[in-house]
Amino acid sequence: MQTNVLTKISFIDNIIQTNVCTEVGMIGTLHIKNIGIIDEISIELNDGFNVLTGETGAGKTLIIGSLQILAGGRFSKDMIRKGEKNSFVEMSIYKEDETIIVSREINISGKNMCKINGRMVTVSELKDFMKNIVDIHGQKDNQLILEQKSHITFLDDYIGEKIQYIKSEYNEKYKEYKNIKEEIDKNYGDDKEKQRKLDLLQYQINEICDADLKKDEEEFIEEKLKMMQNSETIVNNLEEANYLFSENILPALEKSLRKIDKISSYNNDYENLRARIESSFYDIEEISRDLSGNKADIYFDRDEINELEKRFDLIQDLKRKYGNNIEEILNYKNKIEKEIFDIENLEEYVQKLKGQLVILESEMRELCSKMTEIRMKESKRLSKEITSELKDLEMKYAEFGVKIEEKENFEKDGLDRIEFMIKTNLGEEEKSLIKIASGGEMSRIMLAIKKVLATVDKVPVLVFDEIDTGISGIAAKKVGEKIKEISKTHQVICVTHLATIAAKGDYNYFISKSADESHTKTNIKLLDEEETIKEIARISTGEITEISLKHAKELRKSKVA
Repeated sequence: MQTNVLTKISFIDNIIQTNVCTEVGMIGTLHIKNIGIIDEISIELNDGFNVLTGETGAGKTLIIGSLQILAGGRFSKDMIRKGEKNSFVEMSIYKEDETIIVSREINISGKNMCKINGRMVTVSELKDFMKNIVDIHGQKDNQLILEQKSHITFLDDYIGEKIQYIKSEYNEKYKEYKNIKEEIDKNYGDDKEKQRKLDLLQYQINEICDADLKKDEEEFIEEKLKMMQNSETIVNNLEEANYLFSENILPALEKSLRKIDKISSYNNDYENLRARIESSFYDIEEISRDLSGNKADIYFDRDEINELEKRFDLIQDLKRKYGNNIEEILNYKNKIEKEIFDIENLEEYVQKLKGQLVILESEMRELCSKMTEIRMKESKRLSKEITSELKDLEMKYAEFGVKIEEKENFEKDGLDRIEFMIKTNLGEEEKSLIKIASGGEMSRIMLAIKKVLATVDKVPVLVFDEIDTGISGIAAKKVGEKIKEISKTHQVICVTHLATIAAKGDYNYFISKSADESHTKTNIKLLDEEETIKEIARISTGEITEISLKHAKELRKSKVA
């Protein structure tokens, strides 16, 4: 059953209720057309750990790039397959018995067409929607966790119920706080600004009142002007019509009536016919009188026309300023009369609001103090766990930290500014996580954070593009183990060059390329167990030998670890 796109917010709300990826959402089919050397492929992805390996330049990066495009990322026209006019990427997202279809088509002219369940959306809307579905970690990708403003959310989700009930109470007061602030901001500035506003509003009221508008006046003026401006035509046609009735039709009916009257006594039909002619005669006679009377009512008065046109122009001018019709203009007058009253009585009202604000700020500050205390305590626990994971990933001297500072103004999460910090080597200073460069350290730092936060991370699909950059040996083995653990609660898609990581895959895909006389294209295949072992052997030593196969089988035994 497809979910209407209008319920996409509800869908996301449902996603965050649980951390089991088959329930919260996962990518089903990924369809890619005309991206780089990819002609057209479809990938059936699965729950758990999906590993992508293959030949250099076969298109692994293009597959991740296609996911980035669907996530609202930037797109270069150079990515469109040579000779084609457009590229198209589409995916299905499964949530229990619901399916959401997301697609993006890009023309060589640069035009975008983004859709969610068939409904057109902007790139910005697509990005906002997809950031809650898929988190792509590559060497150049911005992550939610690399956005400082999201750090407080990660920390509070990690803390859980200890802070949520306080935060909920705070949020209610914060909404009230914002409403009062907005009301106070409506004070129109200083006394001079207030007076200018009052003068303008009073001018508008006077202009409308002086016009003395009547409800159906505009229609009456339009009709009367039409009659007077076309008086000559109306009179001529009335006279001609009256002439035809009085000079032709009425005499003919009168003669006919006398003729039928002579034979009406011979037959009832003739008597009925005579009665009908007589009735028609009197009807026509009455019409003739009406024509003559209507003609008498038509006149042309240039002075009156000028006055009516002037009045009509006045109404049009007021409509341009205050409403689409007279009723709206009068409603606007009532509205600004109330606004004048509010401004004139504003000082007393604002003082009352300020008094409420003082009490509310005191209550909010007390709640913020409680949240800060909890965050200070729990951030140490989070730092300890992530630091432990980093050491387990062969970053022996790394230390993760959480920096908590007080902000000047209340915000939806309180007064705390949270920022994740990191120190990677002995003797170094702690620095902001968002300033860490790419490379092996960055890959492991991100993985350690995601491992600890996996139980609270509400993005159901995690994509790791070459998470193994700059690592090998024991560190690579540990990375594979961490990703495997994350895949128990998330759908994981991982491009890797390391056998130790590939060996942990639940589903292993081989990416290759083939060429004919004019084109090169990407192929993808889901490997069975025997093929998977051969691929692990290939990337382990560069070739498939008895020794590399034996090593691959040993690595594969640790798949469930």
